[in-house]
Amino acid sequence: MTDVLFIKTSSLGDVIHHLPALTEARRRRPDARFAWVVEQAFAPLVRLHPAVEAVIPVAARDWRQSLHRPATWRAAADFLRALRARRYDLVIDTQGLFFKSALLARAARGRRHGYDRDSIRERAAACLYDVRHPVARNLHAIARNRLLTGRALGYEPDGPPDFGLDRASLKAASHSPYGVLLHATARPEKEWAEENWSALAAVLGQKIDLVIPYGSERERERAQRIASASPRAHVPERQPLDAMAKVIAGAAFAVGVDTGLLHLAAALAVPLVAIFTASESGLTGPMGQGPIATLAGRSTGPTVEEVEAAVRATAGIRS
Repeated sequence: MTDVLFIKTSSLGDVIHHLPALTEARRRRPDARFAWVVEQAFAPLVRLHPAVEAVIPVAARDWRQSLHRPATWRAAADFLRALRARRYDLVIDTQGLFFKSALLARAARGRRHGYDRDSIRERAAACLYDVRHPVARNLHAIARNRLLTGRALGYEPDGPPDFGLDRASLKAASHSPYGVLLHATARPEKEWAEENWSALAAVLGQKIDLVIPYGSERERERAQRIASASPRAHVPERQPLDAMAKVIAGAAFAVGVDTGLLHLAAALAVPLVAIFTASESGLTGPMGQGPIATLAGRSTGPTVEEVEAAVRATAGIRS
């Protein structure tokens, strides 16, 4: 059996964009055993993929905030022991960042594969691999992950991306249909104005229940203000990603800015309207087997009326 270790630690969108590479690797190399190094917050989602046999969580985000604490160094030492406990036939770093992933690949035991200097995001990271592969930088992130993985494992990718997540089995029980509004993003320039979200909640809430999740305290307060626009809008408690995946899987539709949960909705084939105000949708936009409408091209984003029309067309909601 071939032992393969993938390194893709974060962010959530990047992790989701790697899932099709894993699905394809399992299909093309059924003899292989797959492990994955990922940030601990995203580990519950990675464990939902049936091809993952081992997850090695890393808490680098937390460690950076507490380098002065002895507990941090003990936790880092425990992680390194877990990382090096097994020798792998291949270590594949599809992230391509020096500190975030390439150093972890270097610490792992196995032949290390990554992007070459002309393909990688941080050129110094390429020096830490044993084998370097050329992959065009103007491709979508999903295609780049699949190409690098295929070249490391000895095949060329084919067919549409398969995220390996079964929406039907994940759906949470619900007595009535609902939509999900994904307003939160870590980068302010990717946001859609709060007043737009409130206006959208007010109009969509006339036809369907709405769920408005959040990740931080600031986002919780924003979600509550948006929810106040409709009596049918609900702000759930913060949940781990495997539970959030069930909420999104059960939705009739999702509307979101460029954020990790948007890509999760696409991966689950939930009817989706994506609002892009700053990032390049051609390189990192949502992809999936469900209907997707991407509204991009203006820094202020689309109008509320444009988003409402896209939701009705994508999700089949009647006026």
